Amino acid sequence: MAEAPDANVPSILSASRISKSFGEIPVLFSIDFDVRPGEVHAIIGENGAGKSTLIKILSGIEQPTSGSITYGGEKVVLPPNGEAAAMGIVVIHQELLLAEHLSVADSIFLGRELKSGPFLDLKAMRDQAKAILDTLHVSIDPDARINTLSVADKQMVEIAKAISRDARVIIMDEPTAVLSVAESRTLFEQVRRLTAKGVAVIFISHKLDEIMELADRVTVLRDGQLIATVGTENLTPDSIAQMMVGRELSNLYPPKREPDVDTEVVLSVRGLSAPGISDISFDLRRGEILGFAGLIGSGRTAVAEVIAGLSAKTGGEVTVNGEPADYSDVSKSVAAGLAYMTKDRKGRGLLLNAGLQPNLTLLTLKKHLKMGFLDGRSEAQALDRAVRRFDIRARDPSVQVGKLSGGNQQKLMLGKTMESDPEIVIMDEPTRGIDVGTKQQIYHIIAALAAEGKAIIVISSEMQEVIGLSHRVVVMRQGRMAGVLEGAEITEAEIMRYAAGIKQGGENERLSA
Repeated sequence: MAEAPDANVPSILSASRISKSFGEIPVLFSIDFDVRPGEVHAIIGENGAGKSTLIKILSGIEQPTSGSITYGGEKVVLPPNGEAAAMGIVVIHQELLLAEHLSVADSIFLGRELKSGPFLDLKAMRDQAKAILDTLHVSIDPDARINTLSVADKQMVEIAKAISRDARVIIMDEPTAVLSVAESRTLFEQVRRLTAKGVAVIFISHKLDEIMELADRVTVLRDGQLIATVGTENLTPDSIAQMMVGRELSNLYPPKREPDVDTEVVLSVRGLSAPGISDISFDLRRGEILGFAGLIGSGRTAVAEVIAGLSAKTGGEVTVNGEPADYSDVSKSVAAGLAYMTKDRKGRGLLLNAGLQPNLTLLTLKKHLKMGFLDGRSEAQALDRAVRRFDIRARDPSVQVGKLSGGNQQKLMLGKTMESDPEIVIMDEPTRGIDVGTKQQIYHIIAALAAEGKAIIVISSEMQEVIGLSHRVVVMRQGRMAGVLEGAEITEAEIMRYAAGIKQGGENERLSA
């Protein structure tokens, strides 16, 4: 880790006694925050703690209700609509804001195109884009289309775009949410290169191990209030988590209740093949939590989507309770008692511009028909049950779902998934982008569902999550099953051996163990 910046160096950007209210609803209460040149300063807190509002104020997207912002030693009113980027304060959002059909060079200079007379100077933009990318030590073709790049390379383009603006402060909002471990390492290298040049980085992440590795200081928010700003040398992941939620998290994962080995098989997959996957075979028993681990791109999601009817198989067979389950669409799998919770809650899971009720009952409208018409009372009762069962917190059920915190969106999506009362539940990245307190809630909900007799598949990129929840773990590699682990074998080291190809085989003879 690079040497921490001198604490005596003046802050480049600071907020003093910042408060913010939306109408009569206060969301931030007298927050002090600052970041120094060459520093990584992390902002953490549970979903709804006020992190997003604070970074919007620090980047000019929102104006504070009270308090002041100082930038470069002077009090300022930051301009709205992203115009603070021209001053050197650049935000890299969790949902990357790149024009998919443009080239890398065009994207880097979008809205600030270089010209030669009245014409675009395409060569100059390409040459400058290449020079910036070279400083990042990444081999991305400036002429490549954005839609051909991996998510990790798109992150690099966003960083290059920030550098092209002579950024003095870069705000990174959950930059590793969809990156593999290796891709995250590459991103960390870029962050260290930026700070070595004096750029200040504000880093938002729910991954406490990343915070400990990368950040110099950590600011913890809870319920819109500043809990503490502390140097990471004085912290542990446990102490950070406790500050975030205000309670001990020693029981982050619930105790495992092992299912009976004689319990019936409810889902059986044999020789399943489809684009991206080949020869997948496993059984899932009632009351079991079966984890799917592996590197991003290993085929975990592809398996789930074929089983749920989102993609067509090219070979093999799937049975549910002994009956063929070759579903051609999701409605058929839902009717058969199988539900799939997507990892893409914003793109494919929820209607962000709609309220809670239409989102909850979207897949189960037939349940709420009365004489051929939707029964609003029945839907409202379903929402009331889901709010209580999954602790969904919203000040108004008619609020647009897109305005909820990530954790409440995730709990609503879980409620939507369970509204059909499925026997088999497939959860793809069930805690992506949510805070540790909400993770704990969801882990206990998953364990309770298994205890009720639900058969559950959990797909996760977080190995500790897979280890903490699963009775058995399927490890995927390059579209195939590399191994099946159980009991004491379920360790991070053993999962990585199979995921990396160091060990393989042995899965087929152990499927029904």
